[in-house]
Amino acid sequence: MSKHVSETPATAFLKKHGVAYTEHIYAYEEHGGTAVSARELGVPEHEVVKTLVMEDETKRPFLVLMHGDRKVSTKNLARQIGVKKAEPCTPATANRHSGYLVGGTSPFGTRKKMPVYAEKGVLELQKIYINGGRRGYLVGMDPAELVRLLDAKTVEAALAD
Repeated sequence: MSKHVSETPATAFLKKHGVAYTEHIYAYEEHGGTAVSARELGVPEHEVVKTLVMEDETKRPFLVLMHGDRKVSTKNLARQIGVKKAEPCTPATANRHSGYLVGGTSPFGTRKKMPVYAEKGVLELQKIYINGGRRGYLVGMDPAELVRLLDAKTVEAALAD
């Protein structure tokens, strides 16, 4: 029998929009990041997508969806989205904008509607694993849903290995 997670704002949003997704529960480790979730799920970390709450120089928040095994080049990102500066929000600010705890941030069902930017490679994967709105809980889905539901714009902001 698989464990079931009680509904989160993210899964409520996905259900409302008729998205097919799989649920993946794992033992969350503080500061373990996508390396832990990928290991626990037995999937490549490249297919685990992290949701980053960032802001521009005017403190306007936006989301960046990035491969778990990559970092964001904030310089490249800022240039591509037409802002002077892009930087991560503090955990408290990220929580306020998203309505989720850091480590459990989902791009779906956020408290505030924010622009979403997805790394090009994320959208090219067959399947992604992305946070379902709670620490230790990922949902597996078709990345095309990111564009359909969140109007995610494509960026190429991953730092080269």
